[in-house]
Amino acid sequence: MTHDYQDLIKIFNDTFYTSFNTKLELGGDEPIYLPADEQFDYHRIIFARGFYASALHEIAHWCVAGPERRLLEDFGYWYEPDGRTAQVQAEFEKVEIRPQAYEWILALSAGFPFNVSCDNLNGDFEPDRLAFMGKVHAEVLSILEQGIPPRVKMLSEAMRSFYQVAPLTAEMFQVK
Repeated sequence: MTHDYQDLIKIFNDTFYTSFNTKLELGGDEPIYLPADEQFDYHRIIFARGFYASALHEIAHWCVAGPERRLLEDFGYWYEPDGRTAQVQAEFEKVEIRPQAYEWILALSAGFPFNVSCDNLNGDFEPDRLAFMGKVHAEVLSILEQGIPPRVKMLSEAMRSFYQVAPLTAEMFQVK
């Protein structure tokens, strides 16, 4: 199955532009979320370099953000760039569990492979990717048990319909 970012843009925009005044757009080197302003009368999720995985990750952060955060650039979140210490990496991973769980749900909804992102290639230590994936996996199972939140569910259903993916089950999520 091929995954063209243009398909994802169409699926997202068809699902959310009218109801949330938000569009997914192709960007350059760095992803960013920009709320509506004087220049654009809609909110923009801008993903990096045409990477499908980047779009999924940025969408997942949008799905986590509540109404107030969606009015702030990059949702008002802090971001410590690559090269984090072990302590800062631990804090980074804590706030990334939920968005990466949503990302995994959305990736599987598209039949797209998912890999957790520790996002610390130049740090002074090697993050425990498998341990982090286990935490994200536990979060996915909790979300599936409690019910997928509305925006994630809406996009998941639209993607599963487009890509002809069966309904998601807990067994589809494997830690590797």
